[in-house]
Amino acid sequence: MKDESVAPPQAHPNVRQRFFKLPREIGILGALLLMILVLAIQIPQFREIQNLTNITRNFSFVGIVAMGMTAVILTGGIDLSVGSTWGMTAVIVAALLTTGWPVPLAILTGLVGAAGIGLINGLCITRLNMSPFVPTLATLSIARSLALIITRGRPISIFGDEYQFFLWIGGGDVFGVPNPFIIFLLIAGFFWMLLSRTVWGRYVYAVGGNERAARLTGLRVDRLKIIVYILSALVAGIAGIIQVSYLSSVTADLGTGNELAVIAATVIGGANLAGGEGTIIGTVIGAMMLEVLRNGLLLFGIDPYWQGVFVGAVIILAVSVDYFRKLLRRE
Repeated sequence: MKDESVAPPQAHPNVRQRFFKLPREIGILGALLLMILVLAIQIPQFREIQNLTNITRNFSFVGIVAMGMTAVILTGGIDLSVGSTWGMTAVIVAALLTTGWPVPLAILTGLVGAAGIGLINGLCITRLNMSPFVPTLATLSIARSLALIITRGRPISIFGDEYQFFLWIGGGDVFGVPNPFIIFLLIAGFFWMLLSRTVWGRYVYAVGGNERAARLTGLRVDRLKIIVYILSALVAGIAGIIQVSYLSSVTADLGTGNELAVIAATVIGGANLAGGEGTIIGTVIGAMMLEVLRNGLLLFGIDPYWQGVFVGAVIILAVSVDYFRKLLRRE
C-alpha cells in the first residue's frame, strides 16, 4: 500500500528573509554603493576627482588603524589607546627629524615607542588579568601625556629639502593614487592574509570564539594576545607617521578621539565586540562608509556638529541589521 501522505511544501523565504540571510559584507557593500550613488546624483562636487582623491586619502588613516583593531576585537578585546598612540608616534618622529635624525631611524624609533604601548597593554591583560578596557584606557592617557611633554603644547613643523622624502610618504602619490591609500591597501592585504589564510589567523578567531576551549586545546593564548595588541599599536603608529608626513606639522592632540572612529569602522563592518566574528573586508567597507558619510554631510552643508549623530545612527542600524540577520539564520 502506497504511503499517500504528502510532505508539506517548504516555505520559500520572502524578500526580507533573503536580504537578512545575505553575508554581512554584501549588505554593507550594497549600502555603501547606494550611498555613493545618491551622493553622486545629488551633489556634482562629490564626483569630482579631487574630492574622490580626498576621500581615499582621508579614510586611509582610520582604515589603517582599523586593521589592527579588527584583530584585537576578534580576540574579544578592545584597544582604546590607538588614538593616543597615533599622536604620540607622530610627535616622536617629528621631534627627532627636527633635531637632525635620519628619516629611517626616526621612523623606527617612533614605531618602537608605539610597540611599547602595545606591549604594555598586552602584558597587563595577560599577566595581570586586567580587563582590556583598563590598561588601554591607562595607556591612552600615558601616550597623550608623553606627546604633550615632547611638544610642550607647541606644534612641530617639518620643512626643508632634507625632509622631501619623508613629506612624500604621506603627501605624494603614484600615478595619481595617494600614497596613504596605497599603504592602506598593502596593510589591509597583509591583515587579510594573516587572519584568513594562516593558521595563526584561525587561532585568533578561536580565542575570540571560546578562549577557555582554546586554552584547553593547547593554544598559547597569552602570547597571541600580546602580539595582537602590539600589531594594533604598530598600525596606529604607522597612521600617525603617514599623517604627520601629509600635514608636515603635528600637535600633541593629533588622533584625539579617533579611537572611536576606528571602533565604529570595525563594528559597522561586522566585527562582534564579544569576539570571534568579523572580517578585514568588512572593516575596509566600514571605514569607507564612515568617510563617504562624513564627506557627503559636509557637501550637503550639514553642520559638522551633527556628524556624530549620523555616525551613531549608522552604527545602531548596522548592529540591528546584523542582529536580525543572525536571528533569521537560526530559523
